[in-house]
Amino acid sequence: MNKQLIDKPRHVVNIGGIQVGGGAVVVQSMTNTDTADAKGTAQQIYELHQAGSQMVRITVNNEESAAAVPEIIDRLRAARCDVPVIGDFHYNGHMLLQAYPECAEKLAKYRINPGNVGFGRKRDSQFEEIIQVAKDLNKPVRIGGNWGSLDQKLMARMMDENANKAEPLSSGALIEKALIDSVLESAAQAESFGLAADRIVVSCKVSSVQSLIRIYQSLSQQCRYALHLGLTEAGMGNKGIVASTAALSVLLQQNIGDTIRVSLTPEPNQARTEEVKIAQQILQSLELQSFKPEVTACPGCGRTTSEFFQVLAKDVTEYMERKMPEWRISHPGVKDMNVAVMGCIVNGPGESKHADIGISLPGTGETPTAPIFIRGQKSHTLKGDNIAGQFIDILDDFVRTHY
Repeated sequence: MNKQLIDKPRHVVNIGGIQVGGGAVVVQSMTNTDTADAKGTAQQIYELHQAGSQMVRITVNNEESAAAVPEIIDRLRAARCDVPVIGDFHYNGHMLLQAYPECAEKLAKYRINPGNVGFGRKRDSQFEEIIQVAKDLNKPVRIGGNWGSLDQKLMARMMDENANKAEPLSSGALIEKALIDSVLESAAQAESFGLAADRIVVSCKVSSVQSLIRIYQSLSQQCRYALHLGLTEAGMGNKGIVASTAALSVLLQQNIGDTIRVSLTPEPNQARTEEVKIAQQILQSLELQSFKPEVTACPGCGRTTSEFFQVLAKDVTEYMERKMPEWRISHPGVKDMNVAVMGCIVNGPGESKHADIGISLPGTGETPTAPIFIRGQKSHTLKGDNIAGQFIDILDDFVRTHY
């Protein structure tokens, strides 16, 4: 471990006005539209940004998609959406960036994979062509390796070296080392071509939680480049959410990572914005950043007489989500608010007192009243058939007067 290196701060990279490194972790996402569909792609980028994505990556894989980039950016700016848009290039990035200069100019950053930038003797020259465009236009570059597309020349060399060692690495450990070496050697090569270190972000994407943790712990000790975190091909539903949360939380708790993406496979008809919400929730649950008010609610037990408190918790959460676009402008501090919706007298009053505003609903055999607590003090006692509506009115007034 190079202690002198890791004691120094990471490079701060400016990406379209967003500071990456040395501060708050930046949430990133990626579209799944056909980029050549400029209208559809711009709409999805807008939705991702509205959900909280601070940068959005798009695929630029052919001439049609490269030609569409200027229209996509123009549509976003017309909608007053200034989110930085990142171009994802594989195989032909060197040609597209040179053939479509307006595309190269309008993108905020380029992402290239050292394993897919070129093959054989053409690899270094094609890589240099991309770096030269980035340098000329002062664009940052993410050098993003993926264990599904490792640099085969590097891998072959390392396998030969490993086979001759007295104690060779296991195949898994060798792949992890190859991935780290691939991005760091490519980053060093980019610097040799004239790209400044504070214009480089690196990432090493794998789909194994433990491998990702080991790789980034090692990577963070070996370099000062800004680091992008993400568990690639995390999967669908609970599996993808849990795996991404497990991996990213360990690293973020160790202060490793400057940008993150949760690579969920969307459920059929599910909005692409779900990956943004999960990334935000990871950061908020770790108390690293706040994005929206939190609702604390009990799971329910035999003491709770009905699903009423569950319905109320859901209604309050959905109500605040609907109001956040407005509150974010008129009451920005509301993102730090905590609301408690509790189901009985055991923990209800206590949790409600800990929250900024809380309600303790009656459980089995309890008096059919619901006390409200504001900043630790009892303020109201609700009764009747419209407790939910009354509570939301009180919540609205609390936001208006306190934020």
